[in-house]
Amino acid sequence: MRVVIQRVQHASVTVEGNVIGKIEKGLLVLAGFEENDTNEDFEWIANKIIQLRIFNDENGVMNVSVQNVEGDLLVVSQFTLHASTKKGNRPSYIKSSPPNIAKNQYHEFVRVLQNKYLRPIKIGEFGADMKVELLNDGPVTICIDSKNRE
Repeated sequence: MRVVIQRVQHASVTVEGNVIGKIEKGLLVLAGFEENDTNEDFEWIANKIIQLRIFNDENGVMNVSVQNVEGDLLVVSQFTLHASTKKGNRPSYIKSSPPNIAKNQYHEFVRVLQNKYLRPIKIGEFGADMKVELLNDGPVTICIDSKNRE
């Protein structure tokens, strides 16, 4: 499993002109899945997201988690995180989970994350053509891969 986490002042996801998820200060999480991802991957990444100290403390040092600042979370599926560009110029998505598996993985990951987080989590719509808007704060963008534990 791979995620791209962006610290945002606000973010939203729109499908067919309708805003379906919107947050203020918090984290936008783009999530991509591989077929062999398990609940262990979901648990590890969920803990990282919640505990990652990337918000500023009173001294302006990134030392505070989204949980500590009572920030919002918006989770959007993004299969392109597993794109391979090794050969040619057209990315291959062979490492990404097939849609029928990825949809279940996405919803299971959101469930795992929600069980760990006290505030409601906003989500995108799996498989939809989504328009994501955000104001990255910092900018702070962190990439995490559960297979490499980085």
